[in-house]
Amino acid sequence: MINQTATGRRSVVALAALMLAGFAFFTVEMLPVGLLSVIADDIGVSESTAGLLVTGYGVTVAIVSLPLTHLVRRIPRRHLIAGLLAVFVAATCVSVTGGYWTLLGGRVVTALAQAVFWAVAPPAAAALFSPQVRGRVTAALIGGGSLASVLGVPTATWLGQQTSWRTAFLAVAGLGLLSLAGVALLMPTSSPDGGHAATGSAPDARRYWTIVAATAVAITGVFAAYTYISPFLTEVSGFGPESVSLLLLVYGLAGLGGVAAGGALADRAPRAAMLAPLAILTATLLALYLFGTGQAATVACVAVWGFAMPQIPATFQSRVLQVAPGSTDMASAVFSAMFNVGIASGALIGSILLAHTGVRSTFLTAALLTAVALLILLSEPRRRPG
Repeated sequence: MINQTATGRRSVVALAALMLAGFAFFTVEMLPVGLLSVIADDIGVSESTAGLLVTGYGVTVAIVSLPLTHLVRRIPRRHLIAGLLAVFVAATCVSVTGGYWTLLGGRVVTALAQAVFWAVAPPAAAALFSPQVRGRVTAALIGGGSLASVLGVPTATWLGQQTSWRTAFLAVAGLGLLSLAGVALLMPTSSPDGGHAATGSAPDARRYWTIVAATAVAITGVFAAYTYISPFLTEVSGFGPESVSLLLLVYGLAGLGGVAAGGALADRAPRAAMLAPLAILTATLLALYLFGTGQAATVACVAVWGFAMPQIPATFQSRVLQVAPGSTDMASAVFSAMFNVGIASGALIGSILLAHTGVRSTFLTAALLTAVALLILLSEPRRRPG
């Protein structure tokens, strides 16, 4: 993916350290989902209360991304990212030392670190390489997070089930420590304002806010359906509960191919790279609504959905680094916040629909919202190529 001769092995390994950091952050964020009943039983709370460990994490990221990134904007990126990873390791370790409130408090602190990480890591990663491979570098970074759903969360869930949920969290903290060492040793100590990735290569406020709006609408739609994919697969498609994890694995593996394809396209045709996954998602979600009772059709749609979905953060983030009207850090912070707003909004809309109109309606609503996001992007006139 990256030309090691041209960019240097140091930059490649530094990127790998950032990918590992993204993997660790996302694994810890989603780990309570896999260990919900284990955690609830151990610390003596209901599963719905334990579920707030995930909700509170996402809401924290959405709220603090912009103000916290603004506060630390002058800190050199090596120092800042190393510091964020140190906070991640310390907070994750502390969070397993007590009961519910200790765990919740530790996760809130970890979420503060993640909020800044996803704002500053994409520009920092892009700055390690030439502008010509920015899309592929961004996709590689996002791919680190995508691997968490395929490898990180299932593996850590298994470890937590075999030992304890506390051991699983400590294992992921160990990965954070490893990435901290890589960042501290290999990333350059550069000024946040220096380098080609500090500001947009083609600043355009209108294009930027169009991307932000499309992101919020699209992610709201996707998560209105994805949050309730398990009941859809069992109640509508007729799969047994034991098949759900296998189908989610299909989803995740397809996503790895999607990230690679989206990253390559983002460097050659950035506009098409954003439009394609939205069009695919709209068609796929509508197909699941219409034909989701057929198991063969459902398996195919889940794979296509998994292929398209990770391309949104990868290609949209790459485009943000191009059209950011000011600092790419602040532009990425807003993008990250809106992404998390979409996750929370989608889950809320889906829960309302689930209670009143059934799980199939969440997929129709999801298709309509991704179609709206596609129209938002198409409504922007192409004033210049790309």
